[in-house]
Amino acid sequence: MKPASFDYFDPESVEEVLDLLHQHGDEAKILAGGQSLGPLLNMRLSTPQIIVDINRVTDLEYYNSDDTGLKVGAMTRQSTLEDDNNLKNIQPLLAASIPYIGHRSIRNRGTVGGSVAHADPAAEWPAIMLTLDGTVLIRNSTSSRTVDASDFYLSALTTDLKSDEMLVEIQIPSWAKTSGWSFVEFSRRHGDFAVLGVATHLTIENRQCTKSRIAIIGGGPIPIRTRKAESMLTGETISDELLKEAAEQASKEIDPDSDMHASAEYRHHLASVLVSTALRKAADRADEQGGK
Repeated sequence: MKPASFDYFDPESVEEVLDLLHQHGDEAKILAGGQSLGPLLNMRLSTPQIIVDINRVTDLEYYNSDDTGLKVGAMTRQSTLEDDNNLKNIQPLLAASIPYIGHRSIRNRGTVGGSVAHADPAAEWPAIMLTLDGTVLIRNSTSSRTVDASDFYLSALTTDLKSDEMLVEIQIPSWAKTSGWSFVEFSRRHGDFAVLGVATHLTIENRQCTKSRIAIIGGGPIPIRTRKAESMLTGETISDELLKEAAEQASKEIDPDSDMHASAEYRHHLASVLVSTALRKAADRADEQGGK
């Protein structure tokens, strides 16, 4: 398999990238880690006339944490975060989810910005962004804007990015000390795309849930926050019965397809089971952090 012919550019600065996107618009496609775009090009499912390779834009290879939260440059490799032992202290849910992203060789090349912008509904990063109330920093040649993850994902493989724009950074708020979390995923083999996956984040103070987030991957054309299930938990005292009821509600809020790996009916059932497990783990961890 070979890609269709294209013109190739490898700029060294964000400004050069944005100038190229401004000039070529819909004809151009950004190449970062290439773990998603490469196969699409080879199978000719994507046939851009211009490839803008941003691997020499080293200004986007960074991440730092302060009192406001974590900021990660778009060209930061998945494995760079994975290898930081301090990440589990500052963003434990993120640290736990990264090893589920493909295999190590993929994480060595794949970038944070590429995964977030590619918007695969079965990928881990979009669900993590939703669960942690993440935002994306977007630039074009004249301005910048920040978009909440909940507004960023529009449909399958489609985001709020315009043709002349580039995702340059993702931002995740600082971790609340009374928060609990869980990331669970079911796949045929480790490294495969998930049949279904769940990320949960609960903040509990004085035995009451003050904040709840539940995001499901593989449950529809975009990663899904199950807002009705979340509202069942917020403001309530956590109990096993309540968690089970919220899990049942979450399973009703997804719209999965049937495919060779699982039927839609099975994915609904799996959502109920995985959300129940994930919520229990998140609640237990919140208790351990002093939220009880």
